[in-house]
This record gives sequence, C-alpha cells and structure tokens, in this order.
Amino acid sequence: MSNLERAPRETECGGPASAVAGPAGELLTGREVVLGGTRGMKVTRTLPNRDVRMVGAWCFLDHYGPERTAMRVPAHPHTGLQTVSWLVEGEVLHRDCLGSEQVIRPGQLNLMTAGRAISHSEESPEGRDLHGVQLWVALPSAHRGTEPAFEHHPVLPSLTGPGFTATVLMGELGGVVSPARVHSPLTGAEITLHEGASATVPLRPDFEHAVLSLSGTVNACGNDLAPGPLLYLGTGRSELTLRAERDARVLLLGGEPFEERIVMWWNFVGGDHDEIVRFRREWTTGETFGVVPGAPGTRLPAPDLPGVPLKPRGRHR
Repeated sequence: MSNLERAPRETECGGPASAVAGPAGELLTGREVVLGGTRGMKVTRTLPNRDVRMVGAWCFLDHYGPERTAMRVPAHPHTGLQTVSWLVEGEVLHRDCLGSEQVIRPGQLNLMTAGRAISHSEESPEGRDLHGVQLWVALPSAHRGTEPAFEHHPVLPSLTGPGFTATVLMGELGGVVSPARVHSPLTGAEITLHEGASATVPLRPDFEHAVLSLSGTVNACGNDLAPGPLLYLGTGRSELTLRAERDARVLLLGGEPFEERIVMWWNFVGGDHDEIVRFRREWTTGETFGVVPGAPGTRLPAPDLPGVPLKPRGRHR
C-alpha cells in the first residue's frame, strides 16, 4: 500500500539499540489518515509514531476496517523496504511491474520486496467489507539494493497453546518459522484467542515487541488493549501474557532493534537525502520502476520534496 499523503513528513528512523533497552508498556496512539482524498479509505497509522518510530525493522503500520469500502491504490513506487499485506476480512488484488497478479484473502500473506525499485497497485471489490493491516519492513543497507521480488503464501505455519493459535506471518515465533523471506531477525504473527482464554506466548528477550488489537479487547501484560493504539512492550521480555473475556485477535510484531539510521519519505526508504531525490526523479521521469499492467487509474504522482534536506536520524525523540 502507498502512503498517499500529499505532504508526507520526514520520518526519523533507526538508531542505537541501547535507546530501546528494557521492558516497556507504552500505548502509542495512532492518527487517522484518509487514503486517496477526502472520500478515500480511512486507516489508523500507529507506525511511525511520534516517539517510537520502529519496532525492530517494522517501520509502517496501517490498520483499516472493518468497513464497507473499496481500496483503489493506483501504480506507485517503493524502494528499500518490504510491504506485508494481511487481511482479516475481504480480498485485495495486487499487481506489480514484475508481472505479478495475485488476490489475497484472509489467512494468506502477500509479501513484496521493493529492494532497489518496484511499483505496484492494489484494489478491492466494491461494496464489500474490508479489514486488514498493511505493514512495511525496512531493509538493512546491505539489502536495500536487492532485486525486487514478490511472494504469495496461501498457507502459513502456526504455534498453538492453551486457548490460542498464533499464525506466523514473518520470521520466527516459539520455534515456528514462516516461509516468507526476511532480511533481518523478525517476528510477525496474528494471535487468535478464544473466549475466556489466558495465554502465554514465548518471546525473544533480545527483540523489542509491540501488540495491536485487530478485534476484541485483550489484556496484554497487564495493559487493557482495544483496537486503535499500539502497545509498545520494549525489549527484555521472554513471554507475552494475554487474557480475553471474548474472542479476540491481536497482531504481534517484534524484531532485533534496528540500529541503522535511515530516511523514510513518502514511499521510499533510503540512506540519505540524495538517494530520496534520485528515487523521486526516477519515478517522475519514468525510469527504473517499470510499468504495472492493468493498474487502475493513472500512476500516482510524487509529492514535492520539503525545502530542507532530509536527514537520517535516530529512531526515538
């Protein structure tokens, strides 16, 4: 999914792992963003947040729905990241400049690695309920120039325990490993909880973690969590305790604290201002990013760059 804001802010990302050492329990309030103009689809964006920019390499999180709406995102570019699409309800058609054309449905994973440059589009049927999340994973500098790729995983492994099932989208959880390709140590999982369940999910204490409620209210490590805010848990935890009075599902994100400093602007991740300027120029002039066959509408124009240089900055204020 694109960041469709016409005046995107410079996002400060990356920084020393010591900045996030130790457990935390901070509720990060998201902001409402309307994709594609005033009548577009509404999302709640909790990453990047004002204070916590990333969780591991996870650098972008939009939660949308449940709502009867239609996603219409025309061809647009990405660099230096992976897009991770996960649905709770509905379906979305992905197309990209590599020739991929793939419908994603609940329980399936679409993973696009932008690498040096890719363009894609997304759309959903009119008049149907849609509910899901769109995430980005920042690529470390050693992999930002990798060749673009697309993966579709219709079946994913799961970790089960008393009262819960955790579907592993990305990386590893409790020894269960997703087939999706990763470029840094990660965890991404959807955890479903049954009514009255009290569950304990294993975590890696060297990872930082965060939890988002997708449906229902859960108590996570002593914090009541309803859909909306992201609960940032920090590092140093070996387990996650969840309790639910009613059926619920949550998204668990984690990863090794991302030590590199990066620039994230619009739909690009790069190492410095000059890279972002080049990416924007190449998209505007039609270089590098290819053509998306069958994409709806006209390709998305790049917004104007700010009047000051974009600087790689630390991940926390």
